[in-house]
Amino acid sequence: MKGIRIVATGKALPKKSVSNEELSSIVETSDEWIVTRTGIHSRFQCEEESCLTLAVEAARAAIESAGISKEEIGLILAASTTSDYAFPSTACMVQQQLGISEEVTAFDISAACTGFLFGLGTARALLPQLPKRYALLVGAEQLSRIIDYTDRSTCILFGDGAGAVIVESADHEFYQKSWSRGDVSALSCHGPGLGEQHIRMNGSEVFRFAVSAMEQGITEVLQDRNLTMEDIDLVVCHQANARIIGHVQRKFRGYEDKFFINIDSYANTSAASIPLALDDLNKAGRLKGGSRIICVGFGAGLTWSSALIEL
Repeated sequence: MKGIRIVATGKALPKKSVSNEELSSIVETSDEWIVTRTGIHSRFQCEEESCLTLAVEAARAAIESAGISKEEIGLILAASTTSDYAFPSTACMVQQQLGISEEVTAFDISAACTGFLFGLGTARALLPQLPKRYALLVGAEQLSRIIDYTDRSTCILFGDGAGAVIVESADHEFYQKSWSRGDVSALSCHGPGLGEQHIRMNGSEVFRFAVSAMEQGITEVLQDRNLTMEDIDLVVCHQANARIIGHVQRKFRGYEDKFFINIDSYANTSAASIPLALDDLNKAGRLKGGSRIICVGFGAGLTWSSALIEL
């Protein structure tokens, strides 16, 4: 099976940015407390925007950056846990809002923070079977919808945003490993009609799991492909907590500078986290042809995945 090539990236953020100081006015916390424990300084929060409008804006930006016709898109995947609708899917609504041809496969992926990575693997599998060249993959979240602002252990962590990529089948190296483990106690949120819909998290349990899962993902992908960190140009982790990424960095001493971190101004944006990071890297000119990157993440499910991508 062919790999995939990232053709272009795009992102969308709400207009409103919320600082740690602003949060401290509604919950008992402080800028120092948040920064020390998470690395987060601020996050974006929807007011007039929604998960769908962010998804559409990020998708439009990626399509424009790619310079392709919308008629060349044969697959739309949207990774989200905070869609505007239980149904129809966000992917279908992106198709409608952007005027993409109805001759397109469009559906959502629900894997929490790992959703975007599962979407990459899904696009890689489906594209060779489709008559059109490109896939549009969006990670979009309005996590402010499901945050309990009286719970300082969770409300400080999350932000709203969306990122998108255009991908195509290509003779580029691509290798992915993924795992799933049913677990409600570590991290969960009730569905419609099942009680209050707020994120509930066992922070210490998630922290330990996250460090272990991301180390495992990176290590096993390298081992399976007979590579070392010397062969990797960038590691793009799910941006959940700077301390988590710091612990993972220390597992790969000497290569700490290969790990990208941008959580300070976005916070944890779940499925949007990695595509937002990819767009920031792309805009900075750091996604260079021929480079190898590892994207690795974890989320509720529990789910975790690691993907080796040749640019």
